[in-house]
Amino acid sequence: MKSKKRVDSVSQKNDSVISQGRGKKAATVGELVRVQMRVSEQSDSRIRRALLRIAAGQLGRRAESMVLPLELLQQLKASDFPNPAAYEAWQRRNLKLLEAGLLLYPHVPLEKDDNAPRRLQQIVRSGMEKSLDTGKVSESMQNLRTVVMTLSSRSFDGSAAEICHWADGFPLNLWIYQMLLEACFDVNDDTLLIEEVDEVLELVKKTWVILGMNQILHNLCFLWILFHRYVATGQVESDLLFAANNLILEVQKDAKVNKDNEYCKYLSSILSAILGWAEKRLLAYRDNFHSGNTELMESVVSLAVLSAKILVDDISNEYRKKRKDADVTHERVETYIKSSMRAAFSQASPPLKSFKRSGNQNNPTPVLSTLAQDISELAFNEKAIISPLLKKWHPLPAGVAVATFHFCFGKELKHFVSSTSELSPVAIKVLRAADKLERDLVQIAVEDAVDSEDGGKSIIQAMPPYEAEAVIANLVKSWIKTRVDTLKGWVDRNLQQEVWSPQANKERFAPSAVEVLRMVDETIEAFFLLPIPTHSTLLPELITGLDKCLQSYISKAKSGCGARNTFIPAMPALTRCTTGSKFGVFRKKDKTQTLQRRKGQVGTTNVDDSFGVPQLCVRMNSLHHIRSSLDGLEKRTATHLKNSESTQLDIITENGTGKRFDLSASACIEGVQQLSESTGYKVIFQDLSHALWDGLYIGEISGSRIESFLQELEQYLEIISSTVHDRVRTRVITDVMRASFDGFLLVLLAGGPSRTFTMQDSRIIEEDFKSLVDLFWSNGDGLPSDLIEKFSTRVESILPLFRADTENLVERFKSGILENYGASVKSRFPLPPTSGVWNPSEPNTLLRVLCNRNDELASKFLKKTYNLPKKL
Repeated sequence: MKSKKRVDSVSQKNDSVISQGRGKKAATVGELVRVQMRVSEQSDSRIRRALLRIAAGQLGRRAESMVLPLELLQQLKASDFPNPAAYEAWQRRNLKLLEAGLLLYPHVPLEKDDNAPRRLQQIVRSGMEKSLDTGKVSESMQNLRTVVMTLSSRSFDGSAAEICHWADGFPLNLWIYQMLLEACFDVNDDTLLIEEVDEVLELVKKTWVILGMNQILHNLCFLWILFHRYVATGQVESDLLFAANNLILEVQKDAKVNKDNEYCKYLSSILSAILGWAEKRLLAYRDNFHSGNTELMESVVSLAVLSAKILVDDISNEYRKKRKDADVTHERVETYIKSSMRAAFSQASPPLKSFKRSGNQNNPTPVLSTLAQDISELAFNEKAIISPLLKKWHPLPAGVAVATFHFCFGKELKHFVSSTSELSPVAIKVLRAADKLERDLVQIAVEDAVDSEDGGKSIIQAMPPYEAEAVIANLVKSWIKTRVDTLKGWVDRNLQQEVWSPQANKERFAPSAVEVLRMVDETIEAFFLLPIPTHSTLLPELITGLDKCLQSYISKAKSGCGARNTFIPAMPALTRCTTGSKFGVFRKKDKTQTLQRRKGQVGTTNVDDSFGVPQLCVRMNSLHHIRSSLDGLEKRTATHLKNSESTQLDIITENGTGKRFDLSASACIEGVQQLSESTGYKVIFQDLSHALWDGLYIGEISGSRIESFLQELEQYLEIISSTVHDRVRTRVITDVMRASFDGFLLVLLAGGPSRTFTMQDSRIIEEDFKSLVDLFWSNGDGLPSDLIEKFSTRVESILPLFRADTENLVERFKSGILENYGASVKSRFPLPPTSGVWNPSEPNTLLRVLCNRNDELASKFLKKTYNLPKKL
């Protein structure tokens, strides 16, 4: 701002933003500034004399080529002051000013290896302790002058500067300049600018060259002075705010061209303060503005929006990359509207809070009905007074306001409905009032959006309707959720206590399975007793919830039971045989003790274990029982639906959609499959590991054959047959058979260095496998022959390898390697990976037969080809 005329042109609000009660006019502008800055005549006279001496002693030098505090220190003596204490205080202030301008906020950054800053710091510290001798020829003054001129004459390019930089460091220069700008305000009335503001500003601007100021920095400082003065003086002189609002437009232009880091920091600081103050008033603007001060509100909104736009568009590059230009204004104003409407709603609803505390739901004049009427009046008032003003920055201010009211009331309505278990006179009155309020709000939104691009569609979409049918549906959904949550909680609690005991009942399934089905059946029956006309519409939601509860039961029933890979032991590293040695005979005693120790545990282990074989059978029985009962549940549901008052959506009864327990039905099937497989592999690889993995063919083969394993396995098969349901029995025993075949192969091919086989042992191995197969055939009383054949084929394809001669095995192995890897590996065979799928032509399978082949040729081949050790 250049003058009072500029103030008038910036504000355009009043002809007088000036003082109206000062005393006699000052003779000069300098004298006026002295008075405005509250500088005494004695101090002013003293400084003038010193400046005259400086000018006389340095003719031709410009002020900016001198360091004024330094010159004043030399020119003024103790005799110029009323007492020594005043002189010492003045001297310390000037030293502090030199410290601030040259050390704390230097124009050119200090260099680490420059000792001048340290010397000046020492001089300043010394001056703080005792008065400096500032005589022209004194050593202390010469030292001070040398170091001050050294520091002030530095430039960015290293050359000696023509201008002394002692007061133009950032932000010291701005602080000093703001103090000078304060002279524009009347000392007798700090809300008014003086008449001579133009002249004072012209004089103040003469400091620009020393302070490193320019028009851009002046605009920013004067903006802050005007705004800060308005706030600090109680926000009574709105012309100050109008002027600041106009000046921020200049700052916005400046910000687009000035990207200096220091300027942006200070700009950000000032605008953040302005924005914070403005938003504090705008986030609840109905508390601060009304029909009598809309102009003031317009200025505050403008300040907030412009501050936010400058901060985002011209300072925050990262934000600008992500957002469109129009977003800032639109989003800010929308935030003010929403926040203010929420505040207004909160102020209008204290009776509602008292009503909630009392818990009286039978009030003949429901509080929500009264609140709906009050909100309607507020909405029409907002539309008439505030929305036209905000239209300048937002296309749909009234629409946003009513959408916010709609949302706030909707929350309260939802709370009311959630505490209402049935339709009552109170509920009807509230719903009617809500319906009228909604029609009023929609009408305002539609009228506000007449000229908008989408005709207000976006606002209307943000206002989900308060339909009685929807409310009833929500009440029923709440009922459904409560019942489903209760059932889910029951499932969680009871399955933690379920012991899965075969003795619980004669059907050998868990009591919890019976109970969960009973609760589901009762919930469906209770649903059809509800006095609503929309059973068919809401039935799918109920069935889905109950289906998920059953699915949860099924999931927990099989949880923790393991899977196939849980029980299969890790394969030991490959080794080769020590030819001619059957070292296992020396461990025969230990092995026998192990078998004796574990054999007695068959059929009695896991008595208190919820994951024992009998308990796993009960789990399968329970899932089978649930699956078998689902058909009956679905039929009873269809009957209820036909008998209900609802005749809508009859298609539900035709195709079954919405009344079927699809998730739990498939979960039962998958659960039985998983539990069956887990049972099979648990029996073989965990419960019978001592007889199979730790016992079969350890050491001397003839003394460690399969008989003991078959005896114990037969006991487990009897337990399974007597416990598991008839419809599940074949699957479970099949999985046990499959696991036993896998275990037999694992012993032969990955049994580790404790097992060695000769060609002659193949007969024993084949006999043992036949015995294993016969156990499951059981003279025709066991599994079907085609089922046994399906799973035994792979084992039978591997067994001939054990009677093949070693030379043949080696050649077949080499051929397999070359076929898989090509001729390039002929000089060095790669170690074939373990796939886990055994095959007589697969190199890894052949290699494992060779590893356990007890002859010298196999051992030498493995030593030469892979350098395999003889033991782990």
